[in-house]
Amino acid sequence: MTTVEALAPAKVNLTLHVTGRRADGYHLLDSLVVFAGPTDRILAAPAVGLNLSVTGPMAAGLDGEADNLVLRAARHLGIADAAITLDKHLPVAAGIGGGSSDAAASVRALCRMTGRALPDPAALTFLGADVPVCLDPRPRRMAGLGEVLSDVPAMPPIWLVLVNPGVALPTPDVFRALDGRFGAAMPAVLPRWKDAADLAVFLRTTRNDLEPPAEALAPVIGRVRHALAAQPGCLLARMSGSGATVFGLFADPLGAAAAARTLRAAEPGWWVADSALHDPREG
Repeated sequence: MTTVEALAPAKVNLTLHVTGRRADGYHLLDSLVVFAGPTDRILAAPAVGLNLSVTGPMAAGLDGEADNLVLRAARHLGIADAAITLDKHLPVAAGIGGGSSDAAASVRALCRMTGRALPDPAALTFLGADVPVCLDPRPRRMAGLGEVLSDVPAMPPIWLVLVNPGVALPTPDVFRALDGRFGAAMPAVLPRWKDAADLAVFLRTTRNDLEPPAEALAPVIGRVRHALAAQPGCLLARMSGSGATVFGLFADPLGAAAAARTLRAAEPGWWVADSALHDPREG
């Protein structure tokens, strides 16, 4: 029996502009997305029937979930016979696309297992706005409902510290709290960034429109953001996605690692991870 593995890296919204809402209630986005080193892991193998096992340190966060996105993705592919294991390391409902990245990784794994081509990313939008960009986890610009993907200038060497205070923040609640406060999109043409400091200068001209409503729902996000911003070498601290995870942008790995150690010691109940960007060649 051949087992296929695919990684589901953390998705980080360096920017997240909410530019409007369609008549059907779906929001329009414009986001600069990257992927970080921390990952979940999907294992898929042929089996009789379709079943999912969840393991790993964050597995308890999915207890009681009636219809995991991984199973919905498998059924969308028409796969009825597979044993799938989700090794869960990313926090749940955290704004780093854990469920979406898991679903996309399961699509990659199941397509490799069955020898079929990957589907059109836009066809996966029904699973969630982040699933299309997670199918090929590399820096992208994500617009529309999440289905409009475009390449971006090469990322300079950067390191991220991700901090989640252990508060699950359902995305629909944050969008409801946004209450129609929409803004402009990013510039039509993104600049080329020569280094991490240059990228940080650009990011300060952008925003995450979901940060204020998320902080109103979970004030601890502001405390995390201020704690990260206070770390030596942190060029920018901002919430990712709909929260509650906050990222800190660093120019070197030593600074990122030192900040992560400091925050783990100060707040042992927080989930803290530091890494370079995910290498898509790793799977």
